[in-house]
Amino acid sequence: MSTVIEQPVEARLVAAAPRMPSIPATLHYDRSDPFAVRMTFPAPATLEGVEVCWTFARELLTSGLEDSVGWGDVRVRPYGYDRTVLEFHAPEGTAVVHVRSGELRRFLQRTTELVPVGLEHLQVDLDHDLAELMRGTC
Repeated sequence: MSTVIEQPVEARLVAAAPRMPSIPATLHYDRSDPFAVRMTFPAPATLEGVEVCWTFARELLTSGLEDSVGWGDVRVRPYGYDRTVLEFHAPEGTAVVHVRSGELRRFLQRTTELVPVGLEHLQVDLDHDLAELMRGTC
């Protein structure tokens, strides 16, 4: 069984203009980092012209399907029928995208099949991670 899940999604960028262009994005989950998900936007979809990747808690995405959550750089909330809003806050500005909630639920179901919620800690090798942190400090 693979230890990584990647799922393309269609995000709709909410801009000041009345139109909402679609942009491709990829959701990513890795068993080796079981508490996190990543959402990556390709270079053509970003202001800087470089690929941008946001990492945030899987729990944030799950909770955001039902209620408004997040106070930091990433905020998630339901919006209308089968839409979820993700806000990404950075010093350069804020990006707001809509994603179909069904796509997010499918992705989260796949992550739960790989690493059940509540059992993430079993995937973390604390001894190895501590050794990596301590390497070269003595």
